[in-house]
Amino acid sequence: MRANVDEPRLMTGTPIANEIRRLRFEHGEMTQQALADACHVTRQTIIALEAGRYAPSLELAFRIARTFGVGVEGVFRWAA
Repeated sequence: MRANVDEPRLMTGTPIANEIRRLRFEHGEMTQQALADACHVTRQTIIALEAGRYAPSLELAFRIARTFGVGVEGVFRWAA
């Protein structure tokens, strides 16, 4: 069964930082809803990702990166 990309995983000790908020503002002050629509997820998912409460699925990480025209490492980084 395929996992839903709209269901982020709890970050239990996984130090993944992200640049989603900065990238949204660099791209014409894109709203969380606009990013969510582009990535086929809910706004709540984007909020949780920006806050660092959840880690994205690999598929969602690539969707977000593609939306901003950067590589995955341009959005997410291992903060350990």
